[in-house]
Amino acid sequence: MIRPALALQDEGYEAFYFIASYHALTTMRDPEALRRHTLSIAATFLALGLDPNRTTLYRQQDVPEVAELAWIFNCLTTMGTLRRAHAYKTACGEDDSEINAGLFTYPVLMAADILAFDTDVVPVGRDQRQHIEIARGIAKGSTDSSETP
Repeated sequence: MIRPALALQDEGYEAFYFIASYHALTTMRDPEALRRHTLSIAATFLALGLDPNRTTLYRQQDVPEVAELAWIFNCLTTMGTLRRAHAYKTACGEDDSEINAGLFTYPVLMAADILAFDTDVVPVGRDQRQHIEIARGIAKGSTDSSETP
């Protein structure tokens, strides 16, 4: 993710990058570990060349509108769409009784991350492409599971 971020920064985009503190809650429960992890990620971004004079780096939790928008999107997104998300299917296999709702609704939070800032370019890895397509469906108001890849 950092290579595309640095390239976009160098191409003059108005870039916003965040530390995914809400997303981390799907697997991380220890508040102190989350704090350390957050600081480590920020330090890594800066050490690898993200320039705070040319980009904005923030903690996801510092923008409450993201969580508010995610709630609205959760109310508009079908269960069928979310059941098809690869991260959810991979995590639960045949049994989802131990999977938290945050992992299930991860693509919705990702859509809120993107759409809250009217984003045009989203540098993600291959593993996130399906979530980008779900976000696109949410943005278009098309959240029927038969329409979302």
